[in-house]
Amino acid sequence: MGFGARSIRRRAAEKKTSRSNRIKVRELRGKTKAELHNHLKDLKNELSLLRVAKVTGGAPNKLSKIKVVRLSIARVLTVTSQKQKAALREAYKKKKHTPLDLRPKRTRAIRCCLSKYQMCFPTKSRCASQDALKTEHQKKKRRCASRHGGMQSKLRSN
Repeated sequence: MGFGARSIRRRAAEKKTSRSNRIKVRELRGKTKAELHNHLKDLKNELSLLRVAKVTGGAPNKLSKIKVVRLSIARVLTVTSQKQKAALREAYKKKKHTPLDLRPKRTRAIRCCLSKYQMCFPTKSRCASQDALKTEHQKKKRRCASRHGGMQSKLRSN
């Protein structure tokens, strides 16, 4: 079954080794770009060796270490991308337009809605609703002014 004292001790030893090999993210943030790149190379080499050991029938502790190495590779890649984005944000901070990938994601509906400045402008539907509230006399006056406004202004200037 595998629930004996030996198997429990073996699993506990595997967990200890996997925990000790984990990379802390706060340690990675302190490293430079070149150090992170070198660390990533080392981890990828280690992962390839572990996969070879898996194919050749290696020890079970090596097989369990594959997951730890993959997670640490993901952590290194995450930290590098976060650092790169932070540097780009800093570079585009004082510029007028920012690239799409640096803008806040939000939802599509929120991104597409009008800004407060754009909301101030009257739309066709708002104009129509305002016209509906006006009296017939005011509507007729407005129509006549728009039709003959050019001619009246020419006559007045002469």
